[in-house]
Amino acid sequence: MAVVGMTLRRGGWMTLALIAALVAGGAWTWQQARSGRLPPGIASGNGRIEAVTIDVSARSAGRIKEILVEEGGFVAEGEVLARMDTAQLEAQRRRAEAERQRAEVAVDTARVLIAQREAERNASLAGVEQREAEFEAARRTLQRSEQLAVTDTISQQLLDDHRASERSAAAAISVARAQVAVSEAAIDAARAQVVDAGAAVAAAQALIDSIDAEIDDAALRSPRDGRVQYRVAEPGEVVAAGGRVLSLVDLADVYMSFFLPTAQAGRVAIGAEVRIVLDAAPQYVIPAKVTFVADVAQFTPKTVETEEERQKLMFRVKARISPELLRKYVQQVKTGLPGTAYVRIDPDIDWPPQLQGILLQ
Repeated sequence: MAVVGMTLRRGGWMTLALIAALVAGGAWTWQQARSGRLPPGIASGNGRIEAVTIDVSARSAGRIKEILVEEGGFVAEGEVLARMDTAQLEAQRRRAEAERQRAEVAVDTARVLIAQREAERNASLAGVEQREAEFEAARRTLQRSEQLAVTDTISQQLLDDHRASERSAAAAISVARAQVAVSEAAIDAARAQVVDAGAAVAAAQALIDSIDAEIDDAALRSPRDGRVQYRVAEPGEVVAAGGRVLSLVDLADVYMSFFLPTAQAGRVAIGAEVRIVLDAAPQYVIPAKVTFVADVAQFTPKTVETEEERQKLMFRVKARISPELLRKYVQQVKTGLPGTAYVRIDPDIDWPPQLQGILLQ
């Protein structure tokens, strides 16, 4: 009986050992089918899904009035995400509008003054013509009197009076011409007032435009389509100029960064085909293309003196997913998901069966 029991126990251990071997063999076979022996023309590296992050910030210092989106929400380009308090800006705009109106009134007043000065100048010109006519009459009278005085036909007193009238008429011409000059100077001054008032109107309008631009900037808009990642600040908080309010993820620029050793990174071409398999959905294969290969190693061993050590240098590679594909699956796009990127460094080699699964298109 003891021999029989020993035989049975030995048979049980052998059975258990056989089962364990089968399980281990099956696991090894599954692992090989999933990610095992890649052809020499295909390299792989681990990475995480990343996306371009955009900070939505306040252009000027101020208090946040309201935030219209929540974390995780999808936003469209141009959509208003938050608003800053603009009460002070609106008061400044009303003051600038009052300044512009006052300057416009000054322009109208100066133009009326120009018309008045031009009328005065015309009157002065008419006065010059009148004084010249009077001078011409006085001159002729004097000439006749001088001719008559030769024959003693008129008295010396009358001759002297005519001479005085002629000189008085000449002086009157000078006075009238001076009045014309004064009127022209007044016109020039009035025109300068028009220019000055017009400049004040333009300055006030420029200030209004500047305030309008600041009020418009107080509505924080999304620069592109994306998803809200974080609310950095909350309504009621005061932020400095350039202070972050929201953080967005650009879902049209999603990629995976991974690392390859020198021998493989040196053979990767820009535009090379990449296939990404995420740990969260290993049944799907995501197509991508290489858009960046680092020109310097990202991390290295302590020394790189030998050829063997140089082969340990690792270079960062970026594989970008096409925006067209991302738009189809925008609801499923999540950053931070880990996975494996497979890059075809030999364009003539076919993808292995495990990377020809359900290819997203």
